[in-house]
Amino acid sequence: MLNKYTLHPWHGIDLHEQSPELINAFIEIVPSDTVKYEIDKKSGFLKIDRPQKFSNIIPALYGFIPQTYCGENIAEYAMYKTTKKNIRGDGDPLDICVLTEKIIPHGYLLVQAIPIGGFRMFDGNQADDKIIAVLKDDAVYGNMNNISNCPALLIERIKHYFLTYKQMPGSEIKPVEITHTYDSEEAKEVILKSINDYKEYIKNA
Repeated sequence: MLNKYTLHPWHGIDLHEQSPELINAFIEIVPSDTVKYEIDKKSGFLKIDRPQKFSNIIPALYGFIPQTYCGENIAEYAMYKTTKKNIRGDGDPLDICVLTEKIIPHGYLLVQAIPIGGFRMFDGNQADDKIIAVLKDDAVYGNMNNISNCPALLIERIKHYFLTYKQMPGSEIKPVEITHTYDSEEAKEVILKSINDYKEYIKNA
């Protein structure tokens, strides 16, 4: 039956049938954006989070994986993988960066992506993982199946973006930290745990 209404990007887009090997990713931000957008959880529309404070840009498409959530499973896994205590999930869908050689002019679109790794990131006491993926069938990145296949400098650029994008001008305080860069198998495990967190979130909503 034809759906006459726009689906909510977080809740209305199905998990890919081949998940977590191949996933649907909803893109909020592209490298040319000078404003950070994010999904309004209630309406599903993009909203302005904040203008970028500095001239650095994210060198990848950035968004989230629909029907995922960073809750107890993500937090417990992050604590298991580190020495940190009293960690909780950040309460958002699982973030994702998608590498492509194409110039994509705008966000608010759906892509198919292959997870190749990720960053274990903490924002204060919140687990805030970032999955790194490649666009399916991309001419440059499409055959990469692990983060070790990517140019190290590119991964460092993405890491630098996340380590600095919340800093206020003049502040020396680092609001986030990245403790690990992990491979494709661990990225898939993080995705599965976020899917389980989403199921719990919806059940208790």
